[in-house]
Amino acid sequence: MESPTLSAGRRALLVVAVVTATTAVPLAAGSASAAPAADRQQQYAAASTEYGVPTAVLLGVSHLESRWDSNAGTPSTSGGYGPMHLTDARHVAALPARGHHDAGGEDPRGDDSRAVLAPAPATDPAPPTAALQTVDAAAALTGASPEALRGDATTNIRGGAALLAAYQREVGAPVGAGTDPATWYGAVARYAGADSADAAAAFADEVFTTIAAGETRVTDDGQRVTLPAHAVRPERSWLDRLGLRRLARPDGLECPSTVSCEWIPAPYEAFGDGDYGNHDLSDRPARQKIEYIVIHDTEASWATTLKLVQDPTYVSWHYSLRSVDGHIAQHVKTKDVAWHAGNWYVNAKSIGLEHEGFAAQGTWYTEAMYRTSSKLVRHLALRYGIPLDRQHIIGHDNVPGTIASTVRGMHWDPGPYWDWTHYFDLLHAPRLDTGTPATGLVRIDPDYATNQPAFTGCVTAGTPCAPRGSSSVVLHSAPSEDAPLVNDIALRPDGTPNTMDVSDHGARASAGQTYALAGRQGDWTAIWYLGQRAWFHNPASAPTATWTVGVVATPKAGRATIPVYGRAYPEQAAYPAGVPYQAISPLQYTLAAGQRYAVGAVLGGEYYRASTFDGSSPGDWTVIRGKNRYAQIQFGHRIMYVDLADVQLLPSPVGAPR
Repeated sequence: MESPTLSAGRRALLVVAVVTATTAVPLAAGSASAAPAADRQQQYAAASTEYGVPTAVLLGVSHLESRWDSNAGTPSTSGGYGPMHLTDARHVAALPARGHHDAGGEDPRGDDSRAVLAPAPATDPAPPTAALQTVDAAAALTGASPEALRGDATTNIRGGAALLAAYQREVGAPVGAGTDPATWYGAVARYAGADSADAAAAFADEVFTTIAAGETRVTDDGQRVTLPAHAVRPERSWLDRLGLRRLARPDGLECPSTVSCEWIPAPYEAFGDGDYGNHDLSDRPARQKIEYIVIHDTEASWATTLKLVQDPTYVSWHYSLRSVDGHIAQHVKTKDVAWHAGNWYVNAKSIGLEHEGFAAQGTWYTEAMYRTSSKLVRHLALRYGIPLDRQHIIGHDNVPGTIASTVRGMHWDPGPYWDWTHYFDLLHAPRLDTGTPATGLVRIDPDYATNQPAFTGCVTAGTPCAPRGSSSVVLHSAPSEDAPLVNDIALRPDGTPNTMDVSDHGARASAGQTYALAGRQGDWTAIWYLGQRAWFHNPASAPTATWTVGVVATPKAGRATIPVYGRAYPEQAAYPAGVPYQAISPLQYTLAAGQRYAVGAVLGGEYYRASTFDGSSPGDWTVIRGKNRYAQIQFGHRIMYVDLADVQLLPSPVGAPR
């Protein structure tokens, strides 16, 4: 969507993106990842002893904040630094002018039957709150400088431990490394920085779930950390001493019971000249099946996010998720159609989730938000029968343009730094990894931490981004690092290669996406991508993809090329009198004989007609269905559609390259 540059409520974080040399710690120098001082496990143990916090509690809180990562000394989308996520809103500057929501030409509705909707760029005036400035409190408690607390892992962990101990004393609970972790529930809830008892409790419950289950992993700077499983029954009564407000949870709120969620409605209002906003009424799934859940990021703070979604002249999405604690606000009923994806066909068949965050500008998504989001998505997917795969759980960057003229303006969030592999692990999504090179399908699967493409433009155009993990693999025109990147003809009609700019997704594939194998040469693998062979480095010693099986689409015999579409609309004869025909208009691309593309679904041609506030226009609030059927394919970075009459659907092993 041109979309909700979202942000966060009372915790009003003037947060975002751009980390500059004059306003923030340098991205590489001074970071914990630059020179780990000591074993990370020992750092937690030492801080536990120094400040009297049980090690299990310290590790559990840190894991929910950062998964124990240092993130190269860069801030989270909440302005949080280091393994303990100490927040410092002063070091998160104003949103750059080139935000992915307010630049480009995407119409968030994506409906040719209505005038183009072009929301004004958002501002982000929200002042920082105490919850977004914990680095100052940690500095007062430890005597360390804010710079050290932001950039040095050992100091950062000490600061987090000092805060937990201070919060424990505030609620009148016992302090000591040997105290029962169960008595630390109030302090852990306070650490969330939440503005409601519901959000604080959800954060604390997730921490104690992690403590009970145990955890071990290698951090982004190569440190192995282990939290042994602890049988603990937290004493939740300590939460009452925080004096936080309780959220109303009205009937009909569509969230799982295990998350913090509230209803903040997007307005459905008419405002003259036949115009209205900011979504459309429907009756899904009775009227139309929901096929997709679309993952967005907000490019703004929580406060701004809520302000925008409550503006009837702006656009809408179904849910917003807060960075600092994972809290959820629902805005539009899932039965109704929100204006978020820039493609009316996808809007009519999807649920949109906006995550407080930034696709590029030197920030990272918090574990608390990943976990809450995965719980919500799994809940919705099970409720509506949506498969937990990358053909149906998609990013905004995977949504195609509707017609050729709209492709270039489509958005690219949540960007290459969204950790799709971890997200699908949290979803407990099934995986089919029984394939071999002979089965003909490749699932992109890089190791997030070590896969660090040399993107540019995260903070300043043309400047290298800080090295960091990514879900994306880069695609070349030949099996060599020196070969140019592949070309996306819609983005670069002159045929020049795509680039390594962080927003330029025209030569990359993302974790979980499945492509048809097009060749192998040494450590390189080729896939069919936008009508060409695209090569990526895939050595057996450190693979960036796995083999799988499935169904592929290829042109029927005798067809040299077939068209590719950005929406699966019915044929003209299906439209009743008075309803304008929505042309089946091909995109710039073609699919040539001999090429194969992974099939994600077979869909009937549908168009949901909604053009007036009261449903008074001919055909309004009805789904027009025709005889056309389509195969959804993974054609490039985005999903696209081909007419089923133009293709053969084959099991992937048939004739697969070896």
